[in-house]
This record gives sequence, structure tokens and C-alpha cells, in this order.
Amino acid sequence: MLNDNFSLPVRVYYQDTDAGGVVYHSTYLNFMERARYEWLRALGFNVHAMVEVHNILFMVRSLEVEYLKPAILDDLLHVSVAVTEVGRSRIALFQEIICNHVKLVSATIQVVCVGADTLKPVRIPAPLREKIGKVA
Repeated sequence: MLNDNFSLPVRVYYQDTDAGGVVYHSTYLNFMERARYEWLRALGFNVHAMVEVHNILFMVRSLEVEYLKPAILDDLLHVSVAVTEVGRSRIALFQEIICNHVKLVSATIQVVCVGADTLKPVRIPAPLREKIGKVA
């Protein structure tokens, strides 16, 4: 890993579950996206400002998820984000969702930095690249 894990606490609400009170599989992706958003914010990069200032977006290029155990209604989850590799326009991340020290879900995710107007890959802004390097 290039940097320390960032972790976001997320409570499971009724809206996150199916009729049996179990978190629906795609909801975990929403939790992971929320954690990535807050990870960027913790690094000092508001997602809205990245569009306004740097004219960039991050889009998921690939995603591999392993579901190990289910989360249920009212669980307090911890959704982590860790950088594993940084390329010119790509960031590889490893994310886990943990509940009571038990791993429920793990994922490897590749995000690509794209121009907000073209949606084509562009270089990761130097300030963000530097910030990722400082936490490594």
C-alpha cells in the first residue's frame, strides 16, 4: 500500500437492505464510492472543486468485488480506502468493508482521471499526486 488506510464509518439503514434486512449487493458499491469521496475530501480535494478548479473527474475503470459475509440492518461498518498504485492518469485502490473486526467485502478498484468536458484520460493534477505521495 502506498498510504495509510482512510476509514469512513457508515451505518446500515433500512433503505440499504432488502426485504430480509440484509444489505443489497450493489449498496456496498455506494458505500465504497462515499468513502472514496470522503478520502479525497480528507486529502483536501473537494470533488466539486476538482471539477471547477482542475476541470477533472474520476471515473471507475474497473472493479473487482469479493463478498464474504453480509451486513445487516443497523450494523456500523467501516469502509476503508488505500492507494496501491498511482499512474499518470490512474489510481489503483483497495477497499474493505469491516464490521466488528470482521471483513465483509473487499474490492480492488481502478479509477481514471478524465477531463470534465472530454471524458478522456488526463494527467492527475500535481497537487493531488503530491498529496498522495505525502501520506505514503
